Amino acid sequence: MGILNNIFSSSEENQSDSKVGWRQLADLGQLNEIITESAEKPVIIFKHSTRCGVSRMVLKQFENEFDLQEKITPYFLDLLEHRNVSNEIASRFGVFHQSPQLIVIRDGIAVYNESHGSIDAGQLEQFI
Repeated sequence: MGILNNIFSSSEENQSDSKVGWRQLADLGQLNEIITESAEKPVIIFKHSTRCGVSRMVLKQFENEFDLQEKITPYFLDLLEHRNVSNEIASRFGVFHQSPQLIVIRDGIAVYNESHGSIDAGQLEQFI
């Protein structure tokens, strides 16, 4: 049951265990804040599907490898609960919607966008 629990447990439950320090992205207005924040330091948005085992595995791998807590502001989007926010991200930042998906915002522009197994926390160093 342990592995199934890890794969299918709720996003809020797993976020509290994470060293990443996720900020919950749940409101369209937060996208304006992200654009403003990204002028000071890069912002990442991790779009996650809580019903997808692949998304859960990619999230866990990312969280285990992430070590830029002081240099990047991380946001977490449960896209099943906030599909409107996910759609607006695709529109506003010019990225094709995928899940899981990692987007790096710098100076209000998406400068990196990967999905599925291509998501790599090690790639983030180049955006600092």
